[in-house]
Amino acid sequence: MEAKIGQFLESIGTFFGGGDQILWCDRDVIAGCEREVADAAKGSSEEQKSESIMRLSWALVHSRQAEDVQRGIAMLEASLANSSSPLQQREKIYLLAVGYYRTGEFSRSRQLVGQCLEIAPDWRQALVLKKAVEERIAKDGVIGIGITATALGLIAGGIAAALTRRH
Repeated sequence: MEAKIGQFLESIGTFFGGGDQILWCDRDVIAGCEREVADAAKGSSEEQKSESIMRLSWALVHSRQAEDVQRGIAMLEASLANSSSPLQQREKIYLLAVGYYRTGEFSRSRQLVGQCLEIAPDWRQALVLKKAVEERIAKDGVIGIGITATALGLIAGGIAAALTRRH
């Protein structure tokens, strides 16, 4: 019984806390990736430049800072057409889905993760992101329904109070 209560309380905490399994990245990692991109621009091969930009994009969309995430999304969208392989395109689409998830654009994230799963149906990372996106969409729907129900209850209560005062 205690275990069930513990699971219930944990699920409530996860519901309101957002408990997704998508990794976060800190500023130090981003700064290191930015140095790597700058160094690669000084004379590395195109492949090395591309790889360093992908690492920076990964770090940016996994950042806790909204401006970093937006920067990562912009970099990925700009480079998506230049993807040299289906694998690289899949990676960029996935990172875009992570970025849109982080910005709260869950429907766009779901669309992009769906594209990833069309390319690689068993890709674990994309499946985890899809689950997180669907949970957030469902959570937002439940919260929206709760807010609407509360507002309707307050309006009905106000009308009832007004009617009782008249009589």
